[in-house]
Amino acid sequence: MKDSRSKRRKTQLPFKRQWERLRASSIQSIIMWSFSVFILIIVAIVTLLLYNKFSRTAEQNVFLSTQQIVDQVSYNLENYVDGMAQLYRAIEENMLTEGQWDDEQVTKQLDTIMSSRDDIVSIALFDDQGELLRNHPSMPIRESARVSGQSWFHSAMRVPNHLSFSLPHIQNLYGGSYKWVVSMSKGITVVHDGEPMHVVLLVDINFKKIDELSSRISLGKRGYVYIIDEGAGNIVYHPQQQLIYMGLRNESVEKALTKSASYIDESAGVKRLNTVKSIVNIGWKVVGVSYLDEMMTTREEVNRYLIQVVAVILVLVVLVSRLLASMLARPIRRMGKTMKAVERGDFNVELPMQGPLEVVQLSSRFNLMLEKIRQLMRQIIVEQESKRKYELEALQAQINPHFLYNTLNSVVRMVGMSKNEEVITMITSLSKLFRISLSKGKTTITVSEELEHARHYLTIQQMRFKRKFNFEIEAEDEALSCLTLKLVLQPLIENAIVHGIEYLVDDGLIRISARVVKGLLVLEVADNGVGIPPLKLESILADVDLQRDSSRADEGPSSGSGVAVRNVHDRIRLYYGAQYGLVFESEQEEGTTVRVYIPAMRATEEEDRDDE
Repeated sequence: MKDSRSKRRKTQLPFKRQWERLRASSIQSIIMWSFSVFILIIVAIVTLLLYNKFSRTAEQNVFLSTQQIVDQVSYNLENYVDGMAQLYRAIEENMLTEGQWDDEQVTKQLDTIMSSRDDIVSIALFDDQGELLRNHPSMPIRESARVSGQSWFHSAMRVPNHLSFSLPHIQNLYGGSYKWVVSMSKGITVVHDGEPMHVVLLVDINFKKIDELSSRISLGKRGYVYIIDEGAGNIVYHPQQQLIYMGLRNESVEKALTKSASYIDESAGVKRLNTVKSIVNIGWKVVGVSYLDEMMTTREEVNRYLIQVVAVILVLVVLVSRLLASMLARPIRRMGKTMKAVERGDFNVELPMQGPLEVVQLSSRFNLMLEKIRQLMRQIIVEQESKRKYELEALQAQINPHFLYNTLNSVVRMVGMSKNEEVITMITSLSKLFRISLSKGKTTITVSEELEHARHYLTIQQMRFKRKFNFEIEAEDEALSCLTLKLVLQPLIENAIVHGIEYLVDDGLIRISARVVKGLLVLEVADNGVGIPPLKLESILADVDLQRDSSRADEGPSSGSGVAVRNVHDRIRLYYGAQYGLVFESEQEEGTTVRVYIPAMRATEEEDRDDE
């Protein structure tokens, strides 16, 4: 009992899994495949029934058509033989005058027959010793012919008044004549000079006539008809007679002699339908040969046709079912696509209020949910931007006092070394540097002011590093009036000095330029320092530590130009957008170039932007 229950559970489990899998599919898939499978099963059943019916009908038609063709060949040959028999009777009746042999009448009769029948090669009369009495056309008998030894002569003498037929052969009675003929002979008795006389009437028929009666028949593409002699089993006619004589082809004549209807022959290694019909008044049998693989070929053609029809029907069914399923599932699919867009982070979508009532209700609730999410996201963005700005301002406040400390420390050393002029120059540059840095609390300044700030910063650093480097500043007139975030160039210059120029044996060079290219303001800081290793270059501006592991001990724990560079990049992207920022190019032992890309805006454009 327990075993039977466990078996039922095992059989139910796969079915349950399939059902669960079907339920997990989409509505469109369920409708489409269910409808398609149902129609396909019906079409397959109808196709199978039609194929079986056609196969049986085709097989019956092959048997019937073969039998009819063989009957027609037999009928044609029988008619032809009957005609030749009537010809013999006409000769017998017309070569006698008042019951006596009439030489003139015989000659006249032979001439008439030869002129009216093109299928007769020759006609001859022989006595019972084989001596020639009359012939037409008149030709001498070959010395080696030996008429009395011919098979047709023996048949006529052995069975008088019976029409005998010989096998096809080359005519050998007359010299110079080598036609392919069938000899028809008959022994008759006439009265000559008051005495009964046995004569043999020989008619040689052109074999082409029998060949025409048989060769015009075709049974399929490879089927054929051949004729055999019932007495000796010799082949009288075959479409490949020469191959038969040479032994290159054979037929199952023994089986055909014992059969009187249709049978299947596999002696040649191929299934063939042989249909046998006897010609009674000749003693021949007509055998029709049909190849069954041609019928199978027809079946295969029908199979291909039915498969094509089923394929077309299946395609149409799938298309129609897909269209129907799509119409039913389109609102749900549209909702799914919208939800996927929200998953990807696109919250600016909205579901149209279309479709069935349930879909409209779901769409309405989904749109309300999205609106609340957008409100929360806007609130979070505002809070995060404020937080980021505060962090950047705090970082900038950390960097500026540290720089002031280093500069004043350098001034103290110069005062100790009585370098008064350099002290004045450094303090003057420092004051102007901080004046531009303050900029009355403004976030942006002109490029001209930013370059001026960079010049003062470079002057201070040049003095701190004992003129280890020189610098050049150049700018297009169009770029000088553009606005930029303040203190953009200073961290880049510091990075070039600390990590590029300081390690050079020779004097370094820092070039600063500003230009406008296709609506973009491009600020460039280039040095001829040691360059950046490729691995480090790939990590520049990425979310990794950007310091080059070369922080200077005298700059304090809170320093590091890598952090300052990251600060510049983040400030630009936060203020102008993610498509702007810094781009690094560097070759080791050749130098580094940093480009700043920001929009080229004038003061009026900046004011409009701030108003927005």
